[in-house]
Amino acid sequence: MSTVVQGFTKSLAMTVLSEIGDKTFFAAAILAMRHPRRLVLSGCLGALIVMTILSVLVGWAAPNLLSRTWTHHITTVLFFGFGLWSLWDAFKGDGGDDELAEVEAELDAKAGSTKQSSKDDDESKKQNRSFILQFLSPIFLKAFSITFFGEWGDKSQLATIGLAADENPLGVVIGGIIGQALCTTAAVLGGKSLASQISEKIVALSGGVLFIVFGIQSFLSTVEP
Repeated sequence: MSTVVQGFTKSLAMTVLSEIGDKTFFAAAILAMRHPRRLVLSGCLGALIVMTILSVLVGWAAPNLLSRTWTHHITTVLFFGFGLWSLWDAFKGDGGDDELAEVEAELDAKAGSTKQSSKDDDESKKQNRSFILQFLSPIFLKAFSITFFGEWGDKSQLATIGLAADENPLGVVIGGIIGQALCTTAAVLGGKSLASQISEKIVALSGGVLFIVFGIQSFLSTVEP
């Protein structure tokens, strides 16, 4: 039971510090200002849950493809690498405003000239749609796809894979999903005003320290056969 709790705690802390101020966090905040929050929250959170489960499955399968000793050492190196990466981002970063503006510009470019008309059309048709059809709407699919592909290959996904290879997968997936839910809900409800107040440097610094601590703990721990 202790391994489940340990995996849950590590996953929850890592997810929260990795996702706050991330591009997908900003994307969810901006989309929530332009479209119904329920659809944006469902699309973003659905993508993150799928990504978390896939990552944990890959990490869980890794010890069956490589020896547990190798996966343990690889995970340790990943933690140290991500820690140094986050610390580097914290000290060289220009702040969250630039990334927020960058994400907003990307969303504007994708939306094009049909952005406002699509929004008005969605509002007029929303009441006539069934519950299921609302969650197959272009807004839901847009939020899902932007979040899913934005997270693919991201530092948090790779860290989740490494964590699941070294910790209890059930604890990792539960902690990851709860962490994703907290961050995504905060982004959707807080909107751009909350996103613009987040200090990306402090978040990156905290995440870097956390990864280094995980790396030290992994380095000092013994590998179970």
